[in-house]
Amino acid sequence: MIKRIERDRKRFEDIVRGRVKQDLRKHITRHELIGKQGDEIVSIPLPRIEPPRFRYGPRERGGVGQGAGNVGDPIAGEEDGTSAGDQPGFHPREVEFSIEEFTGLLGETLELPRIQPKGADSLTAVKGRYTGIRRVGPETLRSFRRTYREALKRQISTGSYDPGRPTVVPIRDDMRYRSWRDVREPVANAAIFYLMDVSGSMGQEQKDIVRIESFWIDNWIRSNYDGVVSRYIIHDAQAKEVDRDTFFSTRESGGTRISSAYELAVETAEREHPANSWNLYFFHFSDGDNLSSGDNERCFGLLRERLLPMSNLFGYGQVESRAGSGAFLGALEANVEAENLVVSRIANREAILDSIGDFLGKGK
Repeated sequence: MIKRIERDRKRFEDIVRGRVKQDLRKHITRHELIGKQGDEIVSIPLPRIEPPRFRYGPRERGGVGQGAGNVGDPIAGEEDGTSAGDQPGFHPREVEFSIEEFTGLLGETLELPRIQPKGADSLTAVKGRYTGIRRVGPETLRSFRRTYREALKRQISTGSYDPGRPTVVPIRDDMRYRSWRDVREPVANAAIFYLMDVSGSMGQEQKDIVRIESFWIDNWIRSNYDGVVSRYIIHDAQAKEVDRDTFFSTRESGGTRISSAYELAVETAEREHPANSWNLYFFHFSDGDNLSSGDNERCFGLLRERLLPMSNLFGYGQVESRAGSGAFLGALEANVEAENLVVSRIANREAILDSIGDFLGKGK
C-alpha cells in the first residue's frame, strides 16, 4: 500500500513539474526572483491543475444521497434561503521549488548540455581524506571496528576469550586510529563577467530583461562548477565595476562607448583570473547603440586579440529598444567570427528563455 501511495505521489509530482515547465517562459521573467540563492524557496502558482480525487462508479440508485427521495423534498442549501452556485470555484495551487531545482527545470526544458570545463587540472584545492589505519592518533579518530577486532584476535590467540561469556575489553595495544592525509584535488572554477549597457537609450524594461537573463545564466553556470566568481561591469561612455546589488538596481544615463567595458573586462580577467587557471565567461548586453564606427573597430580588435582567445564563451545579447540603433550586432556578425562567440537577439521578456538557450546550448 505504501509503495502504491509513493508511486501515485511521484506521478503527481511529475505532473506538477510538467506544468511548471510548460509555463516556464512566464515564470522565469518574474523580477522578484532576482537575488535569491540556490536553496531559497520560491512559490509558483498553478491555477489550473487538478488535484487527485476519487472517481465513483455509475450511479444506479438515483436521487440525492441515499434512497429515492420524494418529490418536493428540499436539498441542502434550499431551506435557509441560500442556493448553490452554478459556476466552478477558482482555487490557485502553489508549489514550492528551490532556485536550484528551478534552474534544473530550466536545463531540462532547454535541453542544455552539461558544461565541459577547460583548464580544471591547473587549479587545485586541498582536501582531507582518510587513507588508512595506524596505531596512534587522537581519540576522535579511533576506529571502533578495527579496535574491537584487534582486541578479539588478541583474546582468542591468548585463550582468554570465553564463548559462553563473550566479553571483549580492548587494551592500549589494541587501539587503532584512522589516518588522515591532505591531498590536492583538481577543481573546476569559473569567473563570469556580466557587462551591461546602462546608457540613456537603454530603458528600464531593457535593463530588467538583462538582469533577469543574467540571473538565470548565472545560476545555470554555478550548477556546473565547484566554485564561481561573478564580476559585474556597467557602462555608458565609461565603464566601471560594481557589486551585484548595484548591477541589479542601477539607473544611469549618458552616451555609449562599448569598448570601455571590453577594456575593463579584459584587464580584470588578465590580472585576477588568468585563463590557464579559470574558465572564463563574458556576457555583454546592449541595445546595439554605440558611439561611432571607430569604437566598433576597437571592440572587434579587443575581441579577436584578447577576449575570445581567453574565453570559454563570449555572448552578446542585443535587447531591442526604440531609442537604440541596434547596429552593433550586425557589425559584430560581419567582422568577428569564432566558435566561442554567440550572439542573440532579445525582442522582449518572452524571448529571454530562447536567448538563454542560444548562449548555453553549446555546453562550453
